[in-house]
Amino acid sequence: MKWIIKYILPCLFFMTAYSMNDVEVGHKVPAYIDEVGDTIPHVMLQQVYVFPKLVFKNEKQERFYWRTVRDVKKTLPYAKLIAKLVNEYDSTLATLKNDKERKEFMELKEDELVATYKPIFRKMTLSQGKMMIRLVDRQCNRTSFSLVKQFRGGFRAFFWQGFAKMLGADLKITYDPNDENDRIVERIIILVEAGQL
Repeated sequence: MKWIIKYILPCLFFMTAYSMNDVEVGHKVPAYIDEVGDTIPHVMLQQVYVFPKLVFKNEKQERFYWRTVRDVKKTLPYAKLIAKLVNEYDSTLATLKNDKERKEFMELKEDELVATYKPIFRKMTLSQGKMMIRLVDRQCNRTSFSLVKQFRGGFRAFFWQGFAKMLGADLKITYDPNDENDRIVERIIILVEAGQL
């Protein structure tokens, strides 16, 4: 495998690089001239992640994996958005003077968020909702329960935790990259973000 990277890949890039003799063939790439006078193409390669091949014990386990891939792809952008909004709201709330202003601000933002994202989240499956809870903890370093409690109060957090428990979810669940299931999720996230999956 190393010899492919060492010998074959540079040849392939050299063949597609800008040719000084035949301008119409190939592509223009940045290049530099070394001290000897040779023109050397300069190509930036995207980072590639390599993991051991997954071996599934049975078809059920393989279906679970591909379902997890689907769920991560669907929920990861929203978890990142939530992390961004949490940071914005934290900084805004820090500038507000009293609890009344903070409460009014959060009620306004809650109404905006519900109007914007409720139709999207309603279309998610239960497994995608559970994945969202995990990924929010991963992105924010805080559980969904603690976020609801911080922004909307302990009573609402308790209410939504009870509702989640009725559906088989848990807002207090934490993301642990060393856990067997979360290790697979982390692998999927890395591959999705790199464009490899």
